[in-house]
Amino acid sequence: MNEKNILNNKYFLYVTEFFSGMSVMAVELGASRLMAPYFSSSQIVWTVIIGVIMIAMALGNVWGGRLADKSPSPDRLYGRLLLAAVWIALIPFAGRYLIGGISLLLAAFITKNFLVWAALFACLAVFAFPCVLLGTVTPSLVKYSVSSLDSNGKTVGELNALNTIGSIIGTFLPTFVTIPSVGTAVTFLIFSGVLALISIIYFLSMRKKMVKCTLAILLILALGFASPSYSFAFWEHGITLEDESIYNYLQVKETDSSVILSTNVLFGVQSILMKDARLTGMYYDYALAAPLLAGITVDHPGDILILGLGTGTFAKYCSEYFPGCHIEGVEIDKKIAGLATEYFALPESVQVSVYDGRSYLAASDKKYDVIMVDAYQDITIPFQMSSVEFFTEVKNHLTQTGVMVVNMNMKSQTEGSINDYLCDTIGSVFDYVYTAPVSGGTNCEVFAFQDSTALETFAAGQQSLTDPALSEMMEIVSGQMELRESGNLILTDDKAPVEVLGMKVLDEIIADELDYYRELYLGQIFK
Repeated sequence: MNEKNILNNKYFLYVTEFFSGMSVMAVELGASRLMAPYFSSSQIVWTVIIGVIMIAMALGNVWGGRLADKSPSPDRLYGRLLLAAVWIALIPFAGRYLIGGISLLLAAFITKNFLVWAALFACLAVFAFPCVLLGTVTPSLVKYSVSSLDSNGKTVGELNALNTIGSIIGTFLPTFVTIPSVGTAVTFLIFSGVLALISIIYFLSMRKKMVKCTLAILLILALGFASPSYSFAFWEHGITLEDESIYNYLQVKETDSSVILSTNVLFGVQSILMKDARLTGMYYDYALAAPLLAGITVDHPGDILILGLGTGTFAKYCSEYFPGCHIEGVEIDKKIAGLATEYFALPESVQVSVYDGRSYLAASDKKYDVIMVDAYQDITIPFQMSSVEFFTEVKNHLTQTGVMVVNMNMKSQTEGSINDYLCDTIGSVFDYVYTAPVSGGTNCEVFAFQDSTALETFAAGQQSLTDPALSEMMEIVSGQMELRESGNLILTDDKAPVEVLGMKVLDEIIADELDYYRELYLGQIFK
């Protein structure tokens, strides 16, 4: 088959355009999943990813058009497509090292907007190049198609339509099919293999570059066989489970004393099971003050709702220390909810619903004695669960003596931080707002209620406790609780810049943590 024949086959051109568009979106979705365990999946990170890929595509369009005019041979186009396929195949395996290395390097020098700069440079290093190559496809195919087909306008329109349709499918397929079922690494390999196959079909028909095609397919196959041992946390050993869901990267790690769930490869504990049934020493223990504030005791059980159940650490403690309570947990991530019984011994008495927290409230008329809001994850704070409208919804689902407890996971000493906004917003809805910073961590618990006698109820409840560890913890919480005076920093459904505010706190935390190491290593370098 000669060059003229294969280019006259419009279906081959259409297939090239279709899968190129699909692969761009697959890379974009894969980029978000590859970066989320390191940088979170906030709107800021998404903005960086989309911006970098759009810039790369624009550069590819310009470059591809000039190349097509200068050297119209399709050998160059399908050679670029083969190179893009190899690069995309290597992304999940080499990209994690680049992301980690770039982040560590920037952390030594950057203290402001670290998340933006780290995500930007990581995106440029890992994802920009193959998107530039894929951006050259459309102008090149237009050059070949309009020179060999009669209906020029029709052909260009069909090519653009196929690219768009491919992009649409490339948006849904990774999110709902490949990533949840086979993971991010294999998703990259699938789309890499498709691009490589298109290039190989072309070069086979031309009887050219057989060695390069063979090497490319061998590399992709080798990476495919290596994918079962793929790990985001490549430096970790003894991980019990590493998985991905539609929403999260999931890591379960077991030690001699505990089982931990994390959705971040570098740090963070989303849920924990203490094997000897002791308290965790973390924010879950502080939150146990909420049932006592609401008048729940062993002799007077109540209704508890947890928005952001995780794998049920708080629910499990409530069922142990306040038996007889009716406990409901809402968790948007189905896979996390499944881990609750498999690894974290969540009692069967806890009613679990896989649902969005705010939507769950809106669909229910039930009132609760305690509602815990534990849906904030690092910088990823759902804006719809941080607004006046949301907290008003929570208040409407509480009894007269009911208590809302909110876990804020990033403490800050800076005025006007995300915590100030959240507390002021809560204070605009509730009459009484108390904060209790968690010792030895970055969390802070916020207790909000309407009952003016809640503190007296809490003190009376402390007297009824029989467990020494819980009694001691409640003494600590009592000493930490401070009345919060409300300000005018209000978040609404219309305006809730939680990502930007959260990034500022993250910068503050990173700067504090790295100051010592930065001074140590830079001092040695300059010395």
